[in-house]
Amino acid sequence: MGGGADHDHGMMVDGGMFMPETKKKNMMHMTFFWGKDVDMLFSGWPGRSLGMYLLALFFVFALAVMVEWLSHSRFFKQGSNRVVSGLAKTFLHAVRMGLAYLVMLAVMSFNVGVLIAAIIGHAIGFFIFGSRIFSRNDEEVESNQKNRSSLPPLKC
Repeated sequence: MGGGADHDHGMMVDGGMFMPETKKKNMMHMTFFWGKDVDMLFSGWPGRSLGMYLLALFFVFALAVMVEWLSHSRFFKQGSNRVVSGLAKTFLHAVRMGLAYLVMLAVMSFNVGVLIAAIIGHAIGFFIFGSRIFSRNDEEVESNQKNRSSLPPLKC
């Protein structure tokens, strides 16, 4: 009985519980698994083809990069209208949180590929936008020049 089908009733035994076979096919995974057959965010999406699965992985990757971009971008300079700036920042925060929750829900599909795409997207997004390795704005240049001029000359 454990794990087999009960042919008289059209039921599957799963963990000691009987459930209709139609429900068994539509059950969500509750443990991590590998494979392209995953439902993520929407019922029936991305489908069962490898191409759609890869597109879904890219979508999760792009969402994670966008979350990091919104987390580390400064869209408003000091001196702008405080009310307008506050409302705009609030709107951008709401967008960022919505995207972050979409990434979280995608990861809750328990597909390892989706998890890896989200982690790599966050890592690359942080590397580009959060680490500031590629930014060289005027404030940093001025700060570096002030720091150099305040230091005593090196003696050899």
